Amino acid sequence: MTDLARFGVSIDQSLLERFDQLITDKGYVNRSEAIRDLIRNALVEDQISRDETTATVGTVTLVYDHHTRDLADKLTEHQHSHHDAIISALHVHLDAHHCLEVVVVKGTAAEVKRLADELLGTKGVKHGKLVLTTA
Repeated sequence: MTDLARFGVSIDQSLLERFDQLITDKGYVNRSEAIRDLIRNALVEDQISRDETTATVGTVTLVYDHHTRDLADKLTEHQHSHHDAIISALHVHLDAHHCLEVVVVKGTAAEVKRLADELLGTKGVKHGKLVLTTA
């Protein structure tokens, strides 16, 4: 069994009440589970930001108007030029004009960020986001 450490935290009452409501809404059983997740998330983000060679996996989510001239071809071209970093792609038609694309990626933090920047920076992409975690 893992050694557990206990520690105390001083916190403003109203902040604690808001935190308790948040963890209840998210379905946490107790504060300890929520705090452990917050710590793990902070450590992963710190590792990715500090070490560009960290092995990562993640998603690049894009929303775009598919009527934008040559945009779909440009996005596909970017993906083909990084075929070694792309695990999978999902294309969803949101309405008559807009598409959502989710690209699952892997590689070092630097490689994946560079690929995401290329995709997100493609003229015509309306919105997008890169979400990374460690492998």
